[in-house]
Amino acid sequence: MVEYQYAIVPTGFTEDKWVQAVEVRPTERSVVHHIIAYIREPGSNYFKDQKPGVFFEAPRVNPVENVDTSALPSDFLVGYAPGQPAEILPAGEAKLIKAGSDIVFEVHYTPNGKAVMDRTKLGLVFAKEPPKKRVQTLSSSNGTFKIPPSDPNYRVDASFEIRKPVTLASLHPHMHARGKDFEYRVVFPNGETRTILRVPQYNWHWQLWYNLAKPIDLPPGARIECTAHFDNSANNPENPDPTKTVIWGQQSWDEMMVGFFNLVYDPMISPKDLLARKKDNAKLKASEASN
Repeated sequence: MVEYQYAIVPTGFTEDKWVQAVEVRPTERSVVHHIIAYIREPGSNYFKDQKPGVFFEAPRVNPVENVDTSALPSDFLVGYAPGQPAEILPAGEAKLIKAGSDIVFEVHYTPNGKAVMDRTKLGLVFAKEPPKKRVQTLSSSNGTFKIPPSDPNYRVDASFEIRKPVTLASLHPHMHARGKDFEYRVVFPNGETRTILRVPQYNWHWQLWYNLAKPIDLPPGARIECTAHFDNSANNPENPDPTKTVIWGQQSWDEMMVGFFNLVYDPMISPKDLLARKKDNAKLKASEASN
């Protein structure tokens, strides 16, 4: 087992940069489960005491504390997993890297018994002019589940409430070996519910981004709801151990339930205004637990 490896790389940007296209790519794919490149803005507390330019492991969370660590820790720039393409945004849309920001690389290595070298690379294409719309990757996630041993169809739900006018542009479900299926729905303030993506046979070996042919405008009060099912039975050939209760965890024999999505919005809106307050999140978790 190799714990997640992190490295902080200063951008050295002296002015804000708008990113039109971006890709993170390993050179030794056989031992890389996934990579995420996060943007750490100046003043962020994310790994604030860690030195840049060296690999390190994140401090472990005490499982007794029952803390939901499924939320994104910082601004998601781009990710890599088998099947995941480069992110190429439409004209007039871009992601923002502020001046003085760092890039935090999260790399999950999975040894295969052979000594190899990986030199992960990040490529950026900057927009030629400030965009009309800003793009941000957020997620609807649930890290509090406990999948019982031998359960063939365990359900986990998550929800994200929209707080400002945005447009939903693309989707990316993420689970591990027990992931069975994944569904996204949009629930509008008037109660209308629209299923926008069903992945009936999830394959964790080939994880895709799904770009909506017609992006969906979402008003404040709308919700992005996600439902996933997990097969923890012996009938699942990918299952590492059907006798175990499975919880959220970073390793591939643990599980995750994350519904990533890209929101497009007015650059004048603060990203913080898109996120639900902690009090709202607490109410949501309590509501999901009671259902």
